[in-house]
Amino acid sequence: MKGSLFATSLLAFAGTIAAAATVQAAEPKYYFQIKEVTAAPDVDASVKTAAVETLKAELASRTEWASDIKAGGDQTALAEELNKRKLRGFDVTLRIENFKQEMKDPRPGGRLKQLAVNVKLVVIGATNDIALYRELMKRGVSDYLVPPLQPLSIIQAITTLYADPSAPFVGRSIAFVGAKGGVGSSTIAHNFGYCLTEYMQTNAVIVDFDLPFGTAGLDFNQDPLQGVIDALTQPDRLDPVLLERMMVRCSERLSLFAAPATLDNDYDITADAFEEVALKIKNTAPFVIFDLPHVWSAWMRKLLLTSDDVVIVATADLASLRNAKNMIDLVRGARPNDQPPRLVLNQMGIPGRPEIPVKDFGDALGLEPSVVLPFDAKLFGAAANNGQMVAELQAKSKAAEGLNMLAQMISRREPPAPVKKSFLSSLLKK
Repeated sequence: MKGSLFATSLLAFAGTIAAAATVQAAEPKYYFQIKEVTAAPDVDASVKTAAVETLKAELASRTEWASDIKAGGDQTALAEELNKRKLRGFDVTLRIENFKQEMKDPRPGGRLKQLAVNVKLVVIGATNDIALYRELMKRGVSDYLVPPLQPLSIIQAITTLYADPSAPFVGRSIAFVGAKGGVGSSTIAHNFGYCLTEYMQTNAVIVDFDLPFGTAGLDFNQDPLQGVIDALTQPDRLDPVLLERMMVRCSERLSLFAAPATLDNDYDITADAFEEVALKIKNTAPFVIFDLPHVWSAWMRKLLLTSDDVVIVATADLASLRNAKNMIDLVRGARPNDQPPRLVLNQMGIPGRPEIPVKDFGDALGLEPSVVLPFDAKLFGAAANNGQMVAELQAKSKAAEGLNMLAQMISRREPPAPVKKSFLSSLLKK
């Protein structure tokens, strides 16, 4: 028996050999024996064995191939039998190329273990069982999720798998915007930043993007540097050291990027510059608060839609209702799977001013207000004139408590337990 046949796939090989025969043959005309099995790239021995068995089964189903000769490895006896039966024999070298192994491990969980090699595998199941979870982790599963599932939870589970510990830190951005002018959006944003750092005990940066009329410097009694405008005019030069120099330190945990608050320039700055600066500032603190002006432009829209949280400050009147609804619809339409905007109703209870009831206001927007802040002209006026925050003047006021609650909602954490002062420390202070 002389000759050698090569096949890139089992079925293609069988079809090629079969084409050489007369399909209508009533008796077998050919016989083959496997002399060698090779693979490029190499595969497991089990794959080679399966390939041989598959080829044998394929040819055994064809009438032109004999499969019942049993010579027991005796080549002389095999040759005599072939001559006797007038069969043409072939020594076959089977070559397997570009083989993609199918996962068919018969053991329980074996297929799962094979799938988990060199891939990130998330399993969705119906049973919330810790024993099952641990078993899946042992088999290489990256995560196990159970219903009810929301798009955000699935996205979060997948993105967590690819989190790079060496990647630059990125903080959470919170955009404050007023439904109309004069609703107190900047005041709420600044006081929120103070409550976030003092009540929640975390670091934060306030960025005043109202370049010509920003009040962050006044509210914190700080001489405004040219921080924001310098960053926006040279975003490519920003690095951690330069950013630190541009910021004003208001407290141990709170920093400020103040607006120049002058009319010397037209501030014709591109949306790309705002986006780049915002991204680089997010690398400086766990929370970054964007105080956005009541304008509408490409950069304003971009920041509003790309911020992690959006807080819309409104008063209970018709103009605020209309504008707030437009903003909420825009944000919901652009990011349907994200957290919806938060609504803060401010200046509630102004004497003599007709107001839309809180429930009706929320129902019209399809959004329940996160916080309702009362009108307190004396408290807010004194804080603004003194360059202080309302929580500094009256920590137990309704406004301060509402802002603390908002800080807790957005930070998604519990406030740290207050440190109890010992009797000795109180004596030492005296």
